[in-house]
Amino acid sequence: MAKRKTAYVCSDCGAEFPRWQGQCGECKAWNTISEFVVSPATTPGRATSGYAGQTQAKIERLDSIDLQALPRFSSGFKELDRVLGGGIVPGAAMLIGGSPGAGKSTLLLQVMCEMAKSSAALYVTGEESLQQVALRASRLGLPDDKLMMLAETNVESICNLALSNKPKIMVIDSIQVMHVADVQSAPGSVSQVRESAAYLTRFAKQQHIAMFIVGHVTKEGNLAGPKVLEHCIDSSMMLEGESDSRYRTLRSQKNRFGAVNELGVFAMTEKGLKEVSNPSAIFLSRGEQQSPGSSVMVIWEGTRPLLVEIQALVDYSQMSNPRRIAVGLEQNRLAMLLAVLHRHGNVQMNDQDVFVNVVGGVKVAETSADLALLLAMVSSFRNRALPRELIVFGEVGLAGEIRPVPNGTERIIEAAKHGFKRAIVPKANAPKQAIPGLQVIPVAQLSQALDALE
Repeated sequence: MAKRKTAYVCSDCGAEFPRWQGQCGECKAWNTISEFVVSPATTPGRATSGYAGQTQAKIERLDSIDLQALPRFSSGFKELDRVLGGGIVPGAAMLIGGSPGAGKSTLLLQVMCEMAKSSAALYVTGEESLQQVALRASRLGLPDDKLMMLAETNVESICNLALSNKPKIMVIDSIQVMHVADVQSAPGSVSQVRESAAYLTRFAKQQHIAMFIVGHVTKEGNLAGPKVLEHCIDSSMMLEGESDSRYRTLRSQKNRFGAVNELGVFAMTEKGLKEVSNPSAIFLSRGEQQSPGSSVMVIWEGTRPLLVEIQALVDYSQMSNPRRIAVGLEQNRLAMLLAVLHRHGNVQMNDQDVFVNVVGGVKVAETSADLALLLAMVSSFRNRALPRELIVFGEVGLAGEIRPVPNGTERIIEAAKHGFKRAIVPKANAPKQAIPGLQVIPVAQLSQALDALE
């Protein structure tokens, strides 16, 4: 009999080690290395041996492949279709993660009940009983007369049952409780998650079944399980939302069929998740009076502009080392912009505490928020509110220059739709034709932007 090999794998980065150790040598995480037994490739009934009814692959020439054979179909939710790149692709394996209570199962149950009206749909639950899922569907008022349900955790059994029912779309809830019979480890371990995901992904592609796979997240907010799980699937999405907020954001982190960093916004109601068609109106729910330290910027999320409010509080520090705290923005970039403001704007905040926050829990990763952040800090420092109808965006360089950002014209048009009257934008992003009702102020240097506030 072939000897079994023992491996030690980090659940965060997927790195393998010959023996157990407390800290991962690759990602430097503690207590993330777990042991699992690698079965030899010649073992009968191995997970890679395939399921019943597996077809033999054949070689095809690239120009002979029919591109129209796999058209997209809608999930019934425009926001979900947007995040997926325009709809669901048959044969795609899609991973959706999120913290407990975010609404992953609720969203997928709504999608499956809607899809079941016109196509065969199978919902596989491993964490809940069929009665629990049925009670949720009844509470949400969903049509439950067409959706096929299965309570099973064995991957081989799930695939064999799916072959006989031939669904068009499937949901696996969740990958952490699934197991392959020939892998000698507990469900949720590194080896079980890896083999189960690979088995299900291969089944979905060969049978052209769209498959949603639910994944858990760690306490740090990252997807639980080995990193190879993210490499197996076609698209990875995270459903995020604060516990005290009714809004949920679905963000694409990987997508082989569309743009990454696409954003969909939902609202949690008594009847489940509802789409938010105009998310800018949520993030711009400001008070009647404009306060110092507040500015509005236009960020680009995937394929659409999004208006969000950024707030800054600058106050005299009682400590020798003033605090610099950023929520929703990069901490190091805040320190860099303060240095640029001092050198090229002649505004010194060395003895001031600086707190900045993006309203609504939005996380801004692009550099178009630089100029809006600087003007918000200057507004708070001088205790002078910015005009309510002012919109700002632009990247700020170390030499004090205002650099252009992608999709500048589309951002300005979106601001005009929401009733803004003035816009301070990079000179290279100024539109060639005037936009009715909007005064565009192009600036090339930080000093020009500060003068525009006078």
